[in-house]
Amino acid sequence: MKILVCLKQVPQKDAPLKLNESGTWIRDDISYEVNEPDAYALEEALRQKEKHGGEVVVITAGPTRAQQVLREALAKGADRAIHLEDDGFVGMDAVNTARALAAALDGESFDMIFTGLQSDDYGFAQTGVLLAELLHWPHATIIIGMEKTESGVRLKRELEAGHYQFLDMPLPCVLTIQSGINKLRYATLIGIKQAKNKPVKRLTLTDVQGKLGKNLQVIERLYVPVKQKKTEMLEGTPAELARKLVEKLRNDVRVF
Repeated sequence: MKILVCLKQVPQKDAPLKLNESGTWIRDDISYEVNEPDAYALEEALRQKEKHGGEVVVITAGPTRAQQVLREALAKGADRAIHLEDDGFVGMDAVNTARALAAALDGESFDMIFTGLQSDDYGFAQTGVLLAELLHWPHATIIIGMEKTESGVRLKRELEAGHYQFLDMPLPCVLTIQSGINKLRYATLIGIKQAKNKPVKRLTLTDVQGKLGKNLQVIERLYVPVKQKKTEMLEGTPAELARKLVEKLRNDVRVF
């Protein structure tokens, strides 16, 4: 079985976030890590490979620093990597990211594509679904369990209010993986050494430019909320206080 895993490099959860000069995104001089749901997607792909054999390929789109997540994946057991390497992929909307990934797969053949459910920075949960649409493959989201069958794969999906859905999916397909589907492994010392010799294919923005369109989403401004405290005392009888409080909640705070 041949599985592709889409990885994204995101700011570390505890990194102090500072905005760039234009105020449109955070500065690059912070610590980065692999997107958590993507880490679970990689782990599930490696487990499927251990059970059924095959190959695990990892792919990411981002600047040179994003190669870190590929090396970590190769050290854990992935066989090879594809890097869409360009600063232009930073801030790209989900549609064009999916288009770039699809273009990078030209000439490849996979049985399944795994993505994390969503990214820890944007959190749109769209890229995997859009990639499936571009490839004309069936897809399923929020996967928390899977088992290979003769006709494809048996899936367990997490729904609302503690409910689950079981369904059979033919191959090839695209699956978005929920965090917690498995227990993450650590890279071994020998795995880290072997990763240095595993192939990494590099593509640039120019290589996939013909498949992209205009960004449908543009971040105009980000800002850090300012802490402020304002106390206003209301006076009057209990009935008057109740009326004034309702007016404040309705007209000023607008909670109802």
